[in-house]
Amino acid sequence: MKVQIVNKSHHQVPTYATGLSAGMDLRANLSEPITLKPLQRCLVPTGLFIALPKGYEAQVRPRSGLAIKKGVTVLNSPGTIDADYRGEVCVILVNLSQDDFVIEDGERIAQMVVARHETVEWEPVEILDTTERGEGGFGHTGVK
Repeated sequence: MKVQIVNKSHHQVPTYATGLSAGMDLRANLSEPITLKPLQRCLVPTGLFIALPKGYEAQVRPRSGLAIKKGVTVLNSPGTIDADYRGEVCVILVNLSQDDFVIEDGERIAQMVVARHETVEWEPVEILDTTERGEGGFGHTGVK
């Protein structure tokens, strides 16, 4: 699938790390490093602008290594980039660790997955069909 991209960063466009990767790493596009203090959040620019086809979205997700090693994650995970959005792709990062985290220019800060989605047309009804699960939720099936 081809997706139009304008790259105003000084880094390469996102690529897949392996042939079976679902996500592409997004890099910080910074003129100077950002220090993210514990529990602080910030909006990190990537310098990328994309035009997705109708019926697709881009999901901005955390990088697992950054989350487990540094306690830094994407705050609104997954962040959604709609097909009609033409602004810069930015990433909301939060530092959940007890240490300062310095974001350097070019650092891989998140991953982006492009996915198909459906458009819902609601069908009002008086009653929903019954299922074995019913209204059970929020851990009702137990821990094992």
